[in-house]
Amino acid sequence: MIVVHAAWLDARLCLWAEDTDQPPVPPRRRTRGAPAHPFAVRGLRLDEDTGRPATRVLTLPTRGGLPEPSPAAQARRTPSDAPLQPGEWTVDTVEYGPDDAYALLRSTLVAITAAAGEDDDIVFGDSVRALATVAKFAGSLVQRGRMLPGLTDPGARPGATTATGPAPAGPAEARWVPVLTGKDAAYTRSLALALPQAALGGAPSRAALLTEVLDTLVDAAARTVLPPATQRVPGVAGAWLAALTGTDRAVPGPADEVAALRADLLAWQADAVGGAVRACFRLVEPPEPGTIAEALAGDEEPVWRLEFALQAADEPSLVVDAGTVWQAPGPLELSQWQVPAPQETLLAELGRASRLYPALEDSLRTARPAGLTLDTTGAHQLLSEHAPLLAGAGFGMLLPGWWRKPQARLGARLTARSPATQPGTVATASAVGLGSVVDYRWELAIGGEPLTADELRRLADLKAPLVQLRGQWVELDPRRLAAGLEIMRRQGDDAAMTVADLLHLAGDAEGPGGLPVVEVTADGWLGDLLSGETELRVPAAEPPERFQGSLRPYQLRGLSWLTFLESAGLGGILADDMGLGKTVQLLALLARDAPGPTLLVCPMSLVGNWQREAAKFAPALRVHVHHGAERARGADFRAAVAASDLVITTYSIAARDAAALKSLSWHRLVLDEAQAVKNAATKQAVAVRGLPARHRIAVTGTPVENRLADLWSIMDFANPGLLGTATKFRERFAEPVERRGDADAAARLRRITQPFVLRRLKTDRSIISDLPEKLEMEVLCNLTREQASLYQAVVDEMLGKIERSEGVARRGLVLATMTRLKQICNHPAHAMRDGSRLAGRSGKLLRLEEILDEVLAAGERALVFTQYAEFGGMLRAHLSARLGREVAYLHGGLDKPARDALVARFQAATPASPPVFVLSLKAGGTGLTLTAANHVVHVDRWWNPAVEDQATDRAFRIGQRRAVQVRKFVTAGTVEEKIAAMITEKRGLAAKIVGTGEQWLTELSTAELRSLLALEAGAVVE
Repeated sequence: MIVVHAAWLDARLCLWAEDTDQPPVPPRRRTRGAPAHPFAVRGLRLDEDTGRPATRVLTLPTRGGLPEPSPAAQARRTPSDAPLQPGEWTVDTVEYGPDDAYALLRSTLVAITAAAGEDDDIVFGDSVRALATVAKFAGSLVQRGRMLPGLTDPGARPGATTATGPAPAGPAEARWVPVLTGKDAAYTRSLALALPQAALGGAPSRAALLTEVLDTLVDAAARTVLPPATQRVPGVAGAWLAALTGTDRAVPGPADEVAALRADLLAWQADAVGGAVRACFRLVEPPEPGTIAEALAGDEEPVWRLEFALQAADEPSLVVDAGTVWQAPGPLELSQWQVPAPQETLLAELGRASRLYPALEDSLRTARPAGLTLDTTGAHQLLSEHAPLLAGAGFGMLLPGWWRKPQARLGARLTARSPATQPGTVATASAVGLGSVVDYRWELAIGGEPLTADELRRLADLKAPLVQLRGQWVELDPRRLAAGLEIMRRQGDDAAMTVADLLHLAGDAEGPGGLPVVEVTADGWLGDLLSGETELRVPAAEPPERFQGSLRPYQLRGLSWLTFLESAGLGGILADDMGLGKTVQLLALLARDAPGPTLLVCPMSLVGNWQREAAKFAPALRVHVHHGAERARGADFRAAVAASDLVITTYSIAARDAAALKSLSWHRLVLDEAQAVKNAATKQAVAVRGLPARHRIAVTGTPVENRLADLWSIMDFANPGLLGTATKFRERFAEPVERRGDADAAARLRRITQPFVLRRLKTDRSIISDLPEKLEMEVLCNLTREQASLYQAVVDEMLGKIERSEGVARRGLVLATMTRLKQICNHPAHAMRDGSRLAGRSGKLLRLEEILDEVLAAGERALVFTQYAEFGGMLRAHLSARLGREVAYLHGGLDKPARDALVARFQAATPASPPVFVLSLKAGGTGLTLTAANHVVHVDRWWNPAVEDQATDRAFRIGQRRAVQVRKFVTAGTVEEKIAAMITEKRGLAAKIVGTGEQWLTELSTAELRSLLALEAGAVVE
């Protein structure tokens, strides 16, 4: 395997290779000037002429007299215990100049993908990926115009070095330099921290290297988009202008003229970007309210006010108005910045801003400028033209809250009529569905008021950029007014609109002509669908005669909702909280007459549960189980399906027998525990999405388990295409919501998905009032001295390894460390796997024994969850001997009959039944009803709230008559206590729309990990 690495030296990209299949040969022993390894050309699919072979002296991590192998090669090298030290090594490289380096890095991610598919022997190291990310950021800065022209010192290029020191003097060069403010500056700091050690070469620090790389790549990126200079200006200034495009950066000329131009440019750059304290501008609008009629008839010019202030650049909430500045007798404190001459600073900042906004010049003629008076046209020009320029140059802008909101502009309302359908009927192949065409009509509105075509024309004739309606200013954009008039003119002539189009418009920010969609309404079932209260508005459905049982009011509403979606030819996600009876609602639906069979796909552990529940609530249903080595195939299978109402199979069989299942006509396809398809790329997810069915239902208690991609995958099963492609969904919703907390994007996603997701919570008393309380508590346990000693030894050992690793290897080490520490917190024997005794050696075990003594003394029963099957077996053996009672144990190794028998014995709650049930979290965390227990103990935490809640809901569900006490063990002073505080933050994502198990921990820096893993005082029990 060849591992490709990258470093940056002397404004050049240097690539070199590490061959993991060969014995490690010290790079310094290679023959100087030898041809470079062909990896660079072969792996990156580039013309060999773009890079040149070279030999470089690089500073590489060194151990035991050899360069430390990269993380990608660690698995193939024998680790050494020698201390890690920096070492200088002569390395054969392939090198690229700035322009070729930029092109190479921008195409690297594509090349990596291609290489991975075509040649598994080539792997690209984290250093290559990191520099490719910097190149992408450089391109983004250029695209957004976040750059300024400059001129280098003729003495040496910035950061340019050779093996013996600074690069020799050369001519001055024209350069484009990045402008980094706000979020760009913060992102730059994160990029610097993420640079791997191998990428540094010989740079003094990560920050210094990133500055050099980013400056060079921004300059190269700018030259790829700028056309060559066509006009020639004489002198040094002309040479500089010509050198800002093309590949020749040299600026010839007399040294004194070049130095003078460079000084002027540096002063101009500093003036353009600003400093730690900046000018801030607040626009205050006139207060008078108005109506459309008043706006059309009004002739009094409103007065706007632009107020001046100083603002801390790094803390925008700290603002000092100009009046206070002019009254300040001396220095001014602003955040951690002291402004020694605030009045001079304000004047200088206003002068700087006046170059972008000339209207400020009049106020600068006064002795103490504090503000500026504007008319409506001037206010609009500030808002639309000058404010973005001022903000981009680093000035603070405090604009009215209504600006840039859809309500502040001409908007479009959409009214639609539902396609004809009979609520309560069963959908057939000709049912409406997402693709059916709807009648619709557009209406225009501004400031919340509807507009007639005549009013729209009169507003367009006003030629006023802003008008005030009902106490709110709104913008009259001529282009939007023209688009509105065109909509009015073409009313009824537009292309057909489908139900899916309508739902997208309800969640989109823009409609035809770029007009914001301010409202979407419809009559009939479409109106019910768009209401956000579909469950409450759809016609009530009664359970069919073949259903034997009673439904609670909320379950009847669930049946009505499912029936409604089926009649409309739409799919849905039944996402009720665990224990609210999703199975019984589905069986009530399945008991209705249907034109074809239903295929139900579920985990293997739930097949028996579905059989029992179907026999109990819908005994007339003809049920066929398609599972096991002896399952029917070919003609026998087709005959079995034809004679069945309900066919039950598992996810693994659905993937294995996809061709046979796809060849049949299914009326309904149901996925139970549908989070099994949250990863859309898995074989079973692809298989079940490809099965044909007229009606699709996903059943899950956790529609968003870790990330919004989970919801996309499940929704794409239920209603294919509703949320667009995975890429579009990620751009429109996942990234804005998950990375930036975008509330508007979350609201749009909720509007699109809400009609198709029914989620009720057990904690909502309006849903279910007879469920007892659930008392959740964290139980702090201490370490024994033996545990503390083991814990500290692991931290000391693993932190060193983590610090020396990168990429996938580092993430693996972090997870391995977390696992080892959690096992030590459980018990030394669990971590050591030495078969030693358990008694008296673990703080958790001592606390568990105390709790179970109390539970048994009260005649009650308990569930004990652990994520480790091995530890579950250890607990069972110890607790049964310690308590003198049978302890049941459920784990993934049990077959279905043994599992069912174990659950039945525990649920019987007889004196002969085991009072304590130990369960491995993976095997027993879903699909079971264990209401005989009213105590739940989580001995170790999964660090995923959704998984933990699912396990708790084995006892806290319908049928539970006693208050459920949930105890979550946390070892004080350890990583468990610190992460327990973080778990709460991971619960917010699902609530926003309707976190990853432990992978998020791998992204923490070494310093953050050191703080997280450190053993705190007070952790040890005497």
